[in-house]
Amino acid sequence: MREVLPELMRWWRAGRTIGVGTVVATFRSAPRPPGASMLVGPSGEAVGSVSGGCVEGAVYELAQEVVGSGQPVLQRYGVSDDDAFAVGLTCGGILDVYVEKVSQDTFPELGEIAEDVEAGRPVAVATVVEHPDPAWVGRRIVVRPEEGRVQGSLGTERADAAVADDTRGLLASGHNQTLTYGPDGERRGEGMRVFVWSFAPKPRMLVFGAIDFAAAVARMGNFLGYHVTVCDARPVFATNSRFPSADEVVVKWPHKYLTDEIAAGRIDQRTVLCVLTHDPKFDVPLLEVALRAPEVAYVGAMGSRRTHDDRLARLKEAGVTDDEMAKLSSPIGLDLGARTPEETAVSIAAEIIALRWGGGGERLGELSGRIHH
Repeated sequence: MREVLPELMRWWRAGRTIGVGTVVATFRSAPRPPGASMLVGPSGEAVGSVSGGCVEGAVYELAQEVVGSGQPVLQRYGVSDDDAFAVGLTCGGILDVYVEKVSQDTFPELGEIAEDVEAGRPVAVATVVEHPDPAWVGRRIVVRPEEGRVQGSLGTERADAAVADDTRGLLASGHNQTLTYGPDGERRGEGMRVFVWSFAPKPRMLVFGAIDFAAAVARMGNFLGYHVTVCDARPVFATNSRFPSADEVVVKWPHKYLTDEIAAGRIDQRTVLCVLTHDPKFDVPLLEVALRAPEVAYVGAMGSRRTHDDRLARLKEAGVTDDEMAKLSSPIGLDLGARTPEETAVSIAAEIIALRWGGGGERLGELSGRIHH
């Protein structure tokens, strides 16, 4: 949803009506993740994608029907036994797509939600997409991290309390997911499915070392959707003009900056750290802090094999344990044979993606089984 939100809000603020199809669940090799959305605008415009092209035509037609009827629909799309190229996913996956009519009347909270998203404030929307009582389908609550901050109602206090509690957990991790409950919010029941859109702030990428490789990594991080910070203690190198793709450039000793960010609660389990200085006076104190941080998704450090061995020895002398050392990806990146800063940035991004989703980094053509982990 985040990628189509600007266009959605342009129509919504103009008082127009939009058909919105959203992936709420995937099975097997589905091409788009939960939360991917497609809009059908007031003049028939199509914006976004739910399947990379496989079922967009069918969702487009369904969205127009839903706008006309006003009744939301949960539709499953998969490979057809008769004709896999008719209305199905040629990759063999299955998608559940929830299609609804969106306007200022049907979704009055959307304006405040968009303001939160634009300001980087975490907010989540939990929508009933399936229920034995059709009157429940389409009901939603808006949840913010603060206890008690819930807008709307699904139908009963029990359902509201259960869904709001679980939604806060998804919001903390930045995940979209369909949750299953009993018809009245019973945690062990079945019948009600609720899709949670989690609009958490962008995950962070901290790049340490204001070198040419850092500029390429910052561009790659920006492309992947990270909020990118470049940090270096040398003001002559750490400038906005040298790193135009970075969201911020900080002049500070790296280990002091990271310590302050951890203390302020701005480092979480989605944060990735790329240490590119390969200078022991910078990276050893920094890695001491990074490897002891309780919540970090990735810590990678650049350097040759000799630099890596020297770095490990220095870290051991500083008291870093073997378990803490195991968090370190060094030398940084996957073995792609990279030479240039741009190729190296791809190598680093590939390692981050592989670790995030459980990939092994092998050539897909030489593997069998599922592509998406």
